[in-house]
Amino acid sequence: MNQPLAYVHPGAKIAKNVVIEPFTTIHNNVVIGDGTWIGSNVTIMEGARIGKNCNIFPGAVISAVPQDLKFGGEDSLAIIGDNCTIRECVTINRGTIASGQTVLGNNCLVMAYAHIAHDCEIGNNAIIVNGVALAGHVVVGNHAVIGGLAAIHQFIHIGDHAMISGGSLVRKDVPPFTKAAKEPLSYVGINSVGLRRRGFSTDKIREIQEIYRILYQKNYNTTQALSIIEAEMEATPERDEILDFIRNSSRGIMKGYSGNY
Repeated sequence: MNQPLAYVHPGAKIAKNVVIEPFTTIHNNVVIGDGTWIGSNVTIMEGARIGKNCNIFPGAVISAVPQDLKFGGEDSLAIIGDNCTIRECVTINRGTIASGQTVLGNNCLVMAYAHIAHDCEIGNNAIIVNGVALAGHVVVGNHAVIGGLAAIHQFIHIGDHAMISGGSLVRKDVPPFTKAAKEPLSYVGINSVGLRRRGFSTDKIREIQEIYRILYQKNYNTTQALSIIEAEMEATPERDEILDFIRNSSRGIMKGYSGNY
């Protein structure tokens, strides 16, 4: 902790084996867990809660106040889980009175120049690629992958294991296990490669494919498709996760399959 070229506020709580490189600034009311490495020229502001064994690269700014005109200076947090990698010039804003916190789960990779706005909630094992911009109140599920330069509208919900192509404009919710691409953003299949890598069986992948065939490729409206899926498909955690996601979508889900992919 004796870093002559770094500034650490006396009120910050830093584990003894944290490495802080020169020219970094750590403000008051910050907690950093064991084994974390903080690169040069990082700024960690009030309300940051950073877990164990994280790597934060030069130029990152963690827990700056929200870019929200309604923000009134209230106390809030930016919480980062264990084993996260945050690359160069990433910005993660702390929460507002709406939820009080912005959360990044465990084992996440946030690549260079990405922005995570106030009150976002990112699950575990998520990958947010270079230049992605998440507006406020976005929810990203576990194992989701968001391609480079994608822009995510406020209050969007992205499901577990979803994959969004680079450069996408995400204005509607993206259901779990799917791939999303094109403009406007559309369903282009399920994330079968990602599911296989994470241990989903062939039968489970086929089950998920059949659910989305009914939803997106059988010319039913969403209400009809959900009724058919519930009546005809065996109840499983994956089926119920898809049904619950769609029924709870406040912005509506992305458009259906069209054209040749």
